[in-house]
Amino acid sequence: MNMIDPAAPALPQASVTVGTLHGVGLGPGDPELLTVKAVRLIQASPVLAYFAKKGRRGNARTIVDPWIAPGTEELPLLYPVTTEVHFADEGYVRELSGFYEESAERIALELLAGRDVALVAEGDPMFYGSFMHLFIRLKDRFRVTVTAGVTGMAGCWTAAGLPITWGDDVLTVLPGTLPADALTQRLRATDAAVIMKLGTNFPKVRAAIEAAGLLGRAVYVERGTMAGEKVLPLKDKTDDAAPYFSLILVPGEGRRP
Repeated sequence: MNMIDPAAPALPQASVTVGTLHGVGLGPGDPELLTVKAVRLIQASPVLAYFAKKGRRGNARTIVDPWIAPGTEELPLLYPVTTEVHFADEGYVRELSGFYEESAERIALELLAGRDVALVAEGDPMFYGSFMHLFIRLKDRFRVTVTAGVTGMAGCWTAAGLPITWGDDVLTVLPGTLPADALTQRLRATDAAVIMKLGTNFPKVRAAIEAAGLLGRAVYVERGTMAGEKVLPLKDKTDDAAPYFSLILVPGEGRRP
């Protein structure tokens, strides 16, 4: 029987290198609106993760096309549902929760293998972003960095040439998934507004804007800073089509010097 001498020196332990998760904001869509830091992290990370719809390449992946280094491993995270509804819908929340848990574990495997992962996100990662759901699941287990990006709404009001706030104007950001009465109430109580998450909520949102007496100031922006960009007064929009990359702006009219 072999005995271990307690006085013998301990054998050196193999060091384990764990990767870092980088949440990287890509800006509103124009590949030239990435920050220098964002490009550096994308090119330095051996794994590129991104969210996309099933059967689609995804807008985030398209934006980073000019910046991906040869040999980068890709990790697409494919949504189980693609239509946003109010977060009070238990089935919607349950399905997305399972998806985020699975996606976090897929990234965890890469990090445990010592590979850095750049998880890219349109706009800013911490603003209505899917990245946030993985961030809260992984931040206590791994090193995570976040690189800010130009928000989609900033890209849109710039594309529209629309000053959004003046002086002491209060800006309110509203998801179109809110009930019509709540949208109308909040629009009446603010100086300027951005309404996001349109999609099938568009008719309800337009009705709320009209009920708040703001139709004349509202501007519809679709694919701001991207190919196919469309900007027009909301009152001139004659259909109810509102793709994912669209929002409505209501500029403030505060005091100006």
